[in-house]
Amino acid sequence: MHSQYAHFTAPCEQTEARITSILTRLTLEEKISLLGGIIMNPDGNTIGLPDKGVPPLRMADGPVGVHWWCASSTAYPATVALAATWDHELGYRMGASIGRDARARGIHILLAPGVNIYRSPLCGRNFEYLGEDPFLAAWMVTGYIRGCQDQGVATTVKHFACNYQEYDRHGISTDVDERTLREIYLPAFEAAVKSAGTGCLMTAYNLINGEHASEHQYLINTVLKDEWGFDGLVMSDWVSTYSAVQAANHGLDLEMPNARFLTIEKLLPSIDNGLVTEAVIDDKIHRLLRLMVAFGWLDHPQKDESIPQEDPQSWATALDVARDGCVLLRNQQHELPLDPRRVRKLAVIGAHASRPVICGGGSAYTPPNHLVSILDAIRQLAPKDMEISHAVGVNPWRHEDRIKDSLFRTPDGSPGLLGEWFKGRDATGQPDLVRVDDHVDFDWQGLPPMEDFPADDFRVCWRGEMTATETGEYLFYVGVHEASQYQLLVGPTIVVDSAHATSGLIKVGRCDLIEGQTYPVMLIYRALRQWNSVRLGYEPASAVEAEFQAAIELAASADAVILCTGFTRETESEGFDRDFMLPEGQESLVRAITGANAHTTLALHAGGNVDMTAWHDHLAALLHVWYPGQEGGQAIAEILFGKINPSGKLPITFEHNLQQRSSYDWYHDADGDKRVQMGDGIFGGYRHVDRHAIEPRYPFGFGLSYTTFAYEKLRLSVQRIGPNDSISASFDVINTGKREGAEIAQLYLRDDTASVLRPEKELKGFAKVKLQPGERATVTIELTPRDLKFYDPSRGQWIAEPGAFTIFIGSSSRHLHLSTTFTLTP
Repeated sequence: MHSQYAHFTAPCEQTEARITSILTRLTLEEKISLLGGIIMNPDGNTIGLPDKGVPPLRMADGPVGVHWWCASSTAYPATVALAATWDHELGYRMGASIGRDARARGIHILLAPGVNIYRSPLCGRNFEYLGEDPFLAAWMVTGYIRGCQDQGVATTVKHFACNYQEYDRHGISTDVDERTLREIYLPAFEAAVKSAGTGCLMTAYNLINGEHASEHQYLINTVLKDEWGFDGLVMSDWVSTYSAVQAANHGLDLEMPNARFLTIEKLLPSIDNGLVTEAVIDDKIHRLLRLMVAFGWLDHPQKDESIPQEDPQSWATALDVARDGCVLLRNQQHELPLDPRRVRKLAVIGAHASRPVICGGGSAYTPPNHLVSILDAIRQLAPKDMEISHAVGVNPWRHEDRIKDSLFRTPDGSPGLLGEWFKGRDATGQPDLVRVDDHVDFDWQGLPPMEDFPADDFRVCWRGEMTATETGEYLFYVGVHEASQYQLLVGPTIVVDSAHATSGLIKVGRCDLIEGQTYPVMLIYRALRQWNSVRLGYEPASAVEAEFQAAIELAASADAVILCTGFTRETESEGFDRDFMLPEGQESLVRAITGANAHTTLALHAGGNVDMTAWHDHLAALLHVWYPGQEGGQAIAEILFGKINPSGKLPITFEHNLQQRSSYDWYHDADGDKRVQMGDGIFGGYRHVDRHAIEPRYPFGFGLSYTTFAYEKLRLSVQRIGPNDSISASFDVINTGKREGAEIAQLYLRDDTASVLRPEKELKGFAKVKLQPGERATVTIELTPRDLKFYDPSRGQWIAEPGAFTIFIGSSSRHLHLSTTFTLTP
């Protein structure tokens, strides 16, 4: 279905007249009041003026499921898993399903999808995005947006632009040259606007070339609105507006989640002084009203009561994305699918097996309608005579119970910890509040910790003591959200502090204690931004070791092992960058289990690549499952037992180590000047490893199947084309194996005679074909004039130079089976 909503453009003359009639009824003060969102509003996230014909609008995160205005919803696989399907139509289905979920809850605007380019595996939000290649991201986001907007729900493409990191995301400037910006970081946004017609766009937290994204004159006004003709609404990311006059004049239309700068108090004087014109305000309201009219929100209720909130149609879509998004990377001696004749005793190991890890953390996380664990799905699909046993090995959520049951006493011996609370970050003078907290277990969700306290500027010092119940090492868990400063002391020892902490929401400190002795404990916490949480707990390390050893013993006694591990929403999330190595306990578990059983298959949960150096070569099979959503357990079990033939392919390059990544020298702010120069330019991902002849661990576009494919008979529609002509490449794909399977055939293009440095090859087309054993299919991929071009900053335009071009056809960026050339004439 492709309805009136899919491509959002300026409505007809009659519709524009309707918008103008509403606009003329509004006073200047009323118009300004509509420029900011509203927190804790029972009707919507924007301010409404119903008596003037302007309803409040409901928004909801996010890219993998609707999770505002409801307790739960369908939780889809991570968007990077959708990219791994390389399936435009499946992207449409996922967008349409999320759109239906939104309509069932009366939501007007979906705060998704995200299209920031994968530059480094360290970025905590990689799982929300569509990989490293701008062409693939542009194709996949187009389907997603059209599907969602066909349901009458506007999408919000984000985060505009160059938001490829989470560390210090409010303060870092991404410094990028014009060609890199245009060729790598803007194409997916451009496609979202010009091809898919997204209704909304969200600016990023970071600065670009020293200017805040929410008030970036060049990006918002010049490129987005003037050059691309964007008629929709530009909103800020949450709490990322920094001025009134510049934000208003430079194109920001809506400040979220509430107005701090685009307010009557700040804008009215600016209008009176001539710094902002009323016409600028009118344009913003016109854009807001255009959304309402174009999507029909003024004419019918947005909530569709005919759509169930627990929707089997959505579950089916989530299952199909999980099935097609899993990527089989390694399969030694055909370890998979599991052979019941060889595997009589199967060990399923890992907390991820029994407690589904469906999504990374932050605003994307969606509480699911229901869950299918990998362990339960394996037990359901396994032959009845196969013995299935499970061991956790390492529990990444141990801290949850320990935070609730850790025993502390105040200095006077009462249960709990004595808290001294200060407004402001410095503990000078008397505290503003002193109280005893039974446990330190707080998550303020962007709100102040209590009445009369600021949400982003307070300090707490908790004091007390704890008694060791055994001699040995103890683990102390400190949970904190995003930017904050903290320090935990046990006795005189600093156990955890923000200056030396690893990534993740839970920080683990260690110290040795003696049974029966009592130790003073002090936790100091300083809030630096609006979103704050703090938690504290402890336990003896001996309890952790017992679980670990039980898993090793189980693995050693089994015929085969399915090991399910990786990151969680606490260790890979919005708000911080993650480590390249698996979390400490998980890394040790993989090494130990592969050492105990050579027939180990790893189901790896992560938003991107991880350091596999210590264990990769000891694995029998490796299945990258990303974050597979609420139906992921079923999909993974089906692949393990061969009910589904894996077809996913990597939308990113998997390097051996961080040094092989183009961003290695151009990612963190090493000199502390709050600026990161993107010196790798257009050569990221597979472009980088091609340029420097690096052999990646797994190349972009790679993925194994349980069958095999061959490529033959490449031919072109013509051998010579003019500057405004298209050209088609046709070739045959044959299933040479013994079972049905799907192959993703990829077309790469090389400019052989360019006057500027261009990549060795660039993805310019792909096709997914499903074939029976022995079946042959002809695939045709068209190249448009834009596909041949590079961006010339000196001319301010895309150009293609006459000369020879080479087409490569392959199953990945490094497995190229066919090639031919053609000529572009003047």
